[in-house]
Amino acid sequence: MLLVLVVVLGSVAAGIGAERLHPARALRAAHLLIQVALYVIFPVVMFFTVSHVRLTGGVGAGIGFGYAERLVAAALAYLVGTHLLRLSRPATGALMLAATLVNTGYLGVPLITSLLHDHPQATGQALTYDVAVSAPIFILVGFGIGAAFGTRAGASTAARLRSFVLRNPPLVAFVLALVAPRSWSPDQAYEVAKAGAIGLAPIGFFTVGVFLMQEQEGGVRVFPPPLTAPIGAAVVIRLLVAPAVMLGLSQLVDGVPDAFLIQAAMPSGISALAIAHIYGLELRILAGSIAWTTAIVLTVAAAVAALGGL
Repeated sequence: MLLVLVVVLGSVAAGIGAERLHPARALRAAHLLIQVALYVIFPVVMFFTVSHVRLTGGVGAGIGFGYAERLVAAALAYLVGTHLLRLSRPATGALMLAATLVNTGYLGVPLITSLLHDHPQATGQALTYDVAVSAPIFILVGFGIGAAFGTRAGASTAARLRSFVLRNPPLVAFVLALVAPRSWSPDQAYEVAKAGAIGLAPIGFFTVGVFLMQEQEGGVRVFPPPLTAPIGAAVVIRLLVAPAVMLGLSQLVDGVPDAFLIQAAMPSGISALAIAHIYGLELRILAGSIAWTTAIVLTVAAAVAALGGL
């Protein structure tokens, strides 16, 4: 648990420090890291992990419940953003991403490994949820939201559809993993992919630190970011509503792994920053939502660890 905290807080602090010292260079570095993660590391990790997913009754049901809670979160965020807060389309899209895309890989996998260290299957189950639920949601729903609500996705429906496909390299890796023979993904590559999924955390949280400093109101750089109404809505939907939906559905069947329930309560995903950057959504809402939800989850997890774990 201590190692997870050190990596997260150290990476965010490094991003904040880099932005304060050299704002332009730090922003270029953050954009470059996002591109490398999105177009190189993430597709490789996805291919070698998707091909290793094996379903049982409880696991399969849990995956289905994971899709349900994400779609509920997306729909609720849309309704809140458009009808209650009356946000612009780029801001509404950012709120939807903050509620729907979840940090089950960069944070969820190492956190569950730490909290459920007495359960040898926990890490594999956490990674299964990340690959079987978070990855398809990221590829299809996340990129779909970006293409539908972003300012850099095109004016017409056809242009936005082209943007969804052509700017979505993880989609290729996912489809290839579904059709490729098992021999293309040896066990050794799977182990490397698991390590790569955890190793993406410093990259992601460094970019969060940079964007937090870049996206403050009126050019005033402060930390923590203000808890605005959109960010507050994202926190409530992501950390209260979505886990409640997952927990309620899990009562319908036996065998849903505990790791799945914990993954459903993870904070807003860093991968949302990449989509917002590509398509032109509001980064301020996303960076603030990631910061607040991550801080809350880490505080709760640290308390649980101090009390002896799960």
